[in-house]
Amino acid sequence: MNNLIYKDESYKIIGACFEVHKELGNGFLEAVYHEALEIELKMQQIPFERNKILTIYYKGIKLEKKYVADFVCYDKIIIELKALSQLASDHESQVLNYLKATDYKLGLLVNFGEPSLKYKRLVY
Repeated sequence: MNNLIYKDESYKIIGACFEVHKELGNGFLEAVYHEALEIELKMQQIPFERNKILTIYYKGIKLEKKYVADFVCYDKIIIELKALSQLASDHESQVLNYLKATDYKLGLLVNFGEPSLKYKRLVY
């Protein structure tokens, strides 16, 4: 556990997510958490891009299909938000596909829909 990729940065991001969940709790639509997290990231001076378009390549050729990450923080960590009663393997696959299609190494899957905040670190 000592060699976690982007340990400090991911710790700060998860802290911001916990702050949003502490303030709002669960039960809101995903869009509410997106907006609130954007405010919290700004307040904590965590650099981010919201709704970042991720370009996908096939054999060096840019595809028309794009992925859109909810957030990319520190220009290296993909954040995918959910507001569900529980996460499923499909949600993990979504983040892993984002990582596989890009040069990013770490994705954080964050679920605001449960009574306590749940998150998963996904490394590719």
